[in-house]
Amino acid sequence: MTVAIGDAVPDIKLPATSGKDVVLSALKGWQIILYFYPKDSTPGCTLESQQFRDMSDEFKAEKCLILGVSRDSLKSHEKFKEKECLPFELISDEDEKLCQLFDVIKMKNMYGKQVQGIERSTFLIDQKGILRHEWRKVKVDGHAEAVLFEVKQLNK
Repeated sequence: MTVAIGDAVPDIKLPATSGKDVVLSALKGWQIILYFYPKDSTPGCTLESQQFRDMSDEFKAEKCLILGVSRDSLKSHEKFKEKECLPFELISDEDEKLCQLFDVIKMKNMYGKQVQGIERSTFLIDQKGILRHEWRKVKVDGHAEAVLFEVKQLNK
C-alpha cells in the first residue's frame, strides 16, 4: 500500500536518533516534513540536510517538524546528525517500511549498474495527518525554500 495526496498517512513507529521512536500519530497538531534521502554523509544528502538545518527555526515557527529518512543504520544517522549539527531527528528505515509506504524506492544507475535506491523525495503532512504535498526527483538547490513556502501556504 502506498499513500497519495489527500490520504491519511497510516500510523507507523520507527527508530530515530536520540534514542527516540517516531510515532506519526503522536505528532498530530504539527505539520511534518519527511525528506527521504539516499545515504548519510554523501554530498547531495549532506547539502540537503544542511539546508533544512539552516532553516529549521523558520519551520519550527510555522509549527512544522522536519524528519530525515534513509535506510542507514541508527549508528550512521547519529554520526551524521552530530557532524552536521542537525536539530531534528533522522529515522532509520532499514526494512523500508516508510520507503515503501511513500513509494520512494526506485531503480537507479550507479556506476553503470542498475540498483534499487531511495529517490530523493519530500512529503508534507498536515496537522491532521493528511498528506498534502509531495516533491519527487528533488534537486537540492532551493528545495528547502520551496518546502517552507508550501508549509506557509498550508498555514494561511
